[in-house]
Amino acid sequence: MSQTLRPYPFQLALAIFLAGAPLLAQERPPEGAAAEIEQLRQMIADQQKQIDELRRMLVEQTSARVLPAPAVRPLRLGEIASFSPILPLARPAPVIVKPAEEDAPLQWKIGDTTIQPIGFADLTGTWKDKNAGGTVGTNFGSIPYSNVPGGKLSEFRFSSQISRLGFRLDGDWKGVHYLGYSEFDFMGTSGSNNLSVSSGAFVPRMRMFLIDLRMGKFEIMAGQAWSMLTPNRKGLSPLPEDLFVGFGIDLNAVNGLPWTRQPGVRFLYHPSEKWTLGASFENPDQYIGVSAGGPGIVLPSALTSLGGGQLDNSSNVQLTPNAHPDFILKAAFDPTPRFHIEAAAIERTFRVWNPNASRRFMKSGGGFSLNTSVGLTKNIRFVSNHFWSEGGGRYLAGNAPDVIVRSDGSLSPIKAAGIVSGFEWKIVPALQLYAYYGGAYIDRNTAVDANGTTLIGYGFRGSANTQNRTMHEVTFGFNRTLWKDPRYGALNAMSQYAYVLRNPWFMAPDSPKNAHDNTVFMSMRYTLPGRAPAPPLH
Repeated sequence: MSQTLRPYPFQLALAIFLAGAPLLAQERPPEGAAAEIEQLRQMIADQQKQIDELRRMLVEQTSARVLPAPAVRPLRLGEIASFSPILPLARPAPVIVKPAEEDAPLQWKIGDTTIQPIGFADLTGTWKDKNAGGTVGTNFGSIPYSNVPGGKLSEFRFSSQISRLGFRLDGDWKGVHYLGYSEFDFMGTSGSNNLSVSSGAFVPRMRMFLIDLRMGKFEIMAGQAWSMLTPNRKGLSPLPEDLFVGFGIDLNAVNGLPWTRQPGVRFLYHPSEKWTLGASFENPDQYIGVSAGGPGIVLPSALTSLGGGQLDNSSNVQLTPNAHPDFILKAAFDPTPRFHIEAAAIERTFRVWNPNASRRFMKSGGGFSLNTSVGLTKNIRFVSNHFWSEGGGRYLAGNAPDVIVRSDGSLSPIKAAGIVSGFEWKIVPALQLYAYYGGAYIDRNTAVDANGTTLIGYGFRGSANTQNRTMHEVTFGFNRTLWKDPRYGALNAMSQYAYVLRNPWFMAPDSPKNAHDNTVFMSMRYTLPGRAPAPPLH
């Protein structure tokens, strides 16, 4: 029988009619009709087989879809058959196709807004062959010399302070893509000294808190973020994944790298997918050193009151009378995903009031940087970042002062420079190796005090051995992903080795000519699951 045949209602009615034909007879059939009745019964049986075959074919043809049940009208009294079948055609059970399992990162969708928790839980063990003071960040400018107690003892400690928590918010509103980002760690200044005896009462600290808006080729960001002077890996984004701060565990990144995290407002223009131009206004600070044990300047004897008030000497109080925000211009070029180059310039202004002479002094400073990131092969990348400034020392992780003060109260910016170069090698997707060299140079800038004989400023003969001329670091390490699942997060084992050497401008006779430190970091880190939504197309 042809497979194009379809069961029409009149065929079913005919079969039923033939099956019920004897019921219509009101009288006994005459003699000789038995043969005809038997023939009719055989015809009914053959018709039933055809009906069954049609039903089977219909089931096969509709197995991929669910058909609505045909309407069934109940028979009325005295009605034998009609164009509506007495019995509905058999229908197959609907086939439920389970969709392929998709990644389920930890995030929530509210309307057009996606909210995603970010962060990681970290435990880091740190060993140093000098008792250089105890955080996960290296104080490059204050490595102890071998002739002091700190240079005679090593130290080891565990810390969970670099664990981070925060959130990321993405959405679109009337053609504007908005992004909110917040990030905290536990490196804040504690109000209690009870950090190791009975309770590690570490205090949360704001790292980033910003909002970013983009419409077409224009973008604006406001809040606390990495400075736009910080080298990027691509574009001019302030987000950590788009910056170069090294793959190491050290909280203070790499020696010689210019960076800060501070409040400000940033304006970006994207003339094409390859170019990004930016201008930012960021929080200023007139810095003269001493932060985290770093080098500080020597003030004139009659103007020591300027330190901690008009000039920041790490008093942790925002009292400096800054003239205007630090102004930064930057341009980035990304012709391919494997090549990035950028140039930046910064302008700063310093000012003080000499209460002894009732006179105000003002001086401008600035600097520039040139940074590159090149994929030599698919898995090997070379990075090189260069920074030079006259009055930009605080951007070198606070390891260089910005200015000195002369005896009359006038200011003179200190020249400072930094370089970070190295290689990053992804052996397999789960194993990353890296090696960097970082160097910093702080120029001498001296003056004579009002008595005409005493030297002041930075790097003069007879200055303290804390006033560094150069600092060098060689560091390398690995990051191994032990386990990763987009639904549950990732577990990483990391280790870093760092050798730091610092050379002062002046050392007393029979004293060590430099100070050095060997540090080993070992870390186990669990990272929350999730990924940012795909960026909008502009």
